Amino acid sequence: MSGFRRAGERILAVLTWASAALTIGVLVYLVGFILVRGIPYIKPSLFSLQYSSENVSLMPALISTVFLTALTLLICVPVGVFAAIYLVEYAKRGSRLVRLVRLTAETLSGVPSIVYGLFGLLFFVTYLGWGFSLLAGGFTLAIMILPLIMRSCEEALLAVPDSYREGAFGLGAGKLRTVFRIVLPSAAPGILAGMILAIGRIVGETAALIYTAGTVARIPTSPTQSVRSLSVHMYALSSEGLHMGEGYATAVVLLGVVIIINALSAKAAKKIGGRA
Repeated sequence: MSGFRRAGERILAVLTWASAALTIGVLVYLVGFILVRGIPYIKPSLFSLQYSSENVSLMPALISTVFLTALTLLICVPVGVFAAIYLVEYAKRGSRLVRLVRLTAETLSGVPSIVYGLFGLLFFVTYLGWGFSLLAGGFTLAIMILPLIMRSCEEALLAVPDSYREGAFGLGAGKLRTVFRIVLPSAAPGILAGMILAIGRIVGETAALIYTAGTVARIPTSPTQSVRSLSVHMYALSSEGLHMGEGYATAVVLLGVVIIINALSAKAAKKIGGRA
């Protein structure tokens, strides 16, 4: 029996290392492919504030992506965090309401993004009359990201030991003070990790934004104007087939933006976790 067990452990170890090597290899190939194709086309003209048919600048799309990300997080983060606080700290654990909300959130997480785009087109763009706009795109992305934010915050709060709460109650702290002064700071790294995943999905979203935010390449001066995100910009260039090099350059910039956001968020999470 011990021989079979050792053989099984060796097989599992080999499979684990093979899976890790395959994952790293695919990642290195994709990043290298994008860098080789895109870096030669990164020029100062690509970062011009004005977009034209001769100069397909990505700067308006980059600024629009920042606005979309900020608007989406501004809408869904407070709702998701407070919903998670209620489910973990105030609702009875294991109750029917908690199970129903978790099932609903997990179901919404599996809905394809194009379905959210069609919903945003019918409700925000058409029914509410917002048209193709930054506002419609932000609210659509907020609905799409909300289950991810809520579930990640809930798991982060559940990971905080109950002894922290019991110690705070023993010192005379109330429920609200315990949640905001003890529990939330301890769960901050997990909450920020969920926000990192949410930002990555926002930045890389295309289908939902085509139907709600539109494809106009300009720097928005009003939330009711149509905009184009970086991912939509890259899709538009590749679908036209006239500026494939600039499309790969946009992919390089998009990759850099995601790496910078992840690095800053990880640094912030480490700093907050050290304080907690």
